[in-house]
Amino acid sequence: MDTLSDITRLHTLVIGAGQAGLSVGYHLARRGRPFLIIDADQRIGDQWRRRWDSLRLFTPARFDGLDGLPFPAPPDSFPTKDAMADYLASYAAHFRLPVACGVRVERLWREGSRYIAQAGGRRFEADHVVVAMANFQKPRVPPFARDLDPAIVQLHSAEYQRPGQLRDGAVLVVGAGNSGAEIALEAARTHRTWLAGRDVGQVPFGIGSAAARILLPLVFRVVFHRVLTTDTPIGRRARPSLVGKGGLLIRTKGRDLAAAGVTRLPRVAGVQHGMPLLEGGQRIDVANVIWCTGFDPGFSWIDLPVFNERGEPKQERGIVPGEPGLYFAGLHFLYAFSSTMIHGVGRDADRVAATIDARTKAASGASARVARVPLASPAR
Repeated sequence: MDTLSDITRLHTLVIGAGQAGLSVGYHLARRGRPFLIIDADQRIGDQWRRRWDSLRLFTPARFDGLDGLPFPAPPDSFPTKDAMADYLASYAAHFRLPVACGVRVERLWREGSRYIAQAGGRRFEADHVVVAMANFQKPRVPPFARDLDPAIVQLHSAEYQRPGQLRDGAVLVVGAGNSGAEIALEAARTHRTWLAGRDVGQVPFGIGSAAARILLPLVFRVVFHRVLTTDTPIGRRARPSLVGKGGLLIRTKGRDLAAAGVTRLPRVAGVQHGMPLLEGGQRIDVANVIWCTGFDPGFSWIDLPVFNERGEPKQERGIVPGEPGLYFAGLHFLYAFSSTMIHGVGRDADRVAATIDARTKAASGASARVARVPLASPAR
């Protein structure tokens, strides 16, 4: 039974204190709307801090600032993941955003017109809830991973931090997207390394080159932000592929992998005698497998009928039809390809905050009109 002290009643609850949640908080604060941001981690930015040690952002610092506060680094430099984590913490402090860390929501549902979030012994009741999280929450590995020899070190990219976690012997990196390519390149310095998966292609220039300084603003501000959106025919056609398969290699090139001695392999299809089995029937002996196979949304704690058959939230630019107080921010391609990127999340956050503000004003106006209705005179 909840006691009164266990219950927190709010106007708006924002779940997630990453770039999406902080952006929503910034835009709510600008409109004078009360809110609380909660996050399961112990510190703002911990999701970035947990990623592998050598990770640098794929976007230069000029694109890495949230609304209202530029990223504090040379504009053409590529910040480390720890610098990004520290920036998010400083952003919350700079704008005095109310954030409660160490609060993990276990269930979200609706009772009447209010939404209820249960987090351990705490209960949050809110008129509006913003789920401000990317749909990359639950690491995905194929079911046959359990059949690999127990002596093989298995790590998902969410767990991998450095080559020191690996055993002596060969490394198989499964998944040849950006994470897989970068981790394979690093592992190849100390281990024989194979990279399995389809060729996703690559951007045709080095992201630190002079050409990139000219082309990246066009790519990020125009193509990713304005062309590839749910409002354009090309964006609607591209969205299913980009959501399901990811994009081109950004920093790592095929020639970099070849020069480092990384051997490309076809897709891993299963397990034979405890070892990975490739499409075509080849079995390879390895001591380590790193799964760069993506994530599932991880939204099973949301106990509301708001998901499609693929497990994606049904939303229109972050607004959920049929749920007048529920919103999403930070989803991959929520509105544009830039929606999950640091430079693109602010537009979606602003729209969600504006909708909450407009609905609050409309509700207040309706209440005021009811209050002004005169009482009927008694019958004579």
